[in-house]
Amino acid sequence: MTNHWTDLKHSDCVFIVGSNAAENHPISFKWVMRGMDKGATLIHMDPRFTRTSAKAHIHAYLRSGSDIAVFGGLINYILENNLFFKEYVVNYTNASLVVSKDFKFTSGLFSGFDSGSAKYDKKSWAYDLDKDGVPVRDLTLKNPRCVFQLLKKHYARYTPDNVSKISGTPKEDLLKVYKTYAATGKPNKSGTMLYAMGQTQHTVGVQNIGPCP
Repeated sequence: MTNHWTDLKHSDCVFIVGSNAAENHPISFKWVMRGMDKGATLIHMDPRFTRTSAKAHIHAYLRSGSDIAVFGGLINYILENNLFFKEYVVNYTNASLVVSKDFKFTSGLFSGFDSGSAKYDKKSWAYDLDKDGVPVRDLTLKNPRCVFQLLKKHYARYTPDNVSKISGTPKEDLLKVYKTYAATGKPNKSGTMLYAMGQTQHTVGVQNIGPCP
């Protein structure tokens, strides 16, 4: 959540994960409640049942530390079912940019990894450039090396069955969460994700937050 708190009242769906906002952030949660008064759906995923869970339309448990898998499953669900605002994705994200042919992802590692220093040389991660030095785009999103297709391929392994095994969340609950939040991927809809220390205070905190759609 990087918007102003008052924007929460305009959301059609608020997805809270890693936070018990009702008790720990009551001022911000006030705006969630304002949104709910206007018809917003509240989703809460947490290892515990809290006062935030009690207010939620949908509550689902997840195993602590399994957040990346849950978000990966959400990304996969959205991409596989074309539940995203395509005009926005094409024109206002890097999804259409074509990545170097040297980029690879094999056995859990991206290309350029140096096992000796345990660091990456990121040269192969660069975008292809045209003769004027401008990044090459594929506005159809069909080029197998465009960011969109690489993203789709990367997250394809996060199937509902795999995510359910990793997170401990029943498959039917996962699909209910995914379907509800993904319904906001339209020009006239707005979805918001709220997270807090339950997401950030991990050794993989950056990775937890990075996939948030």
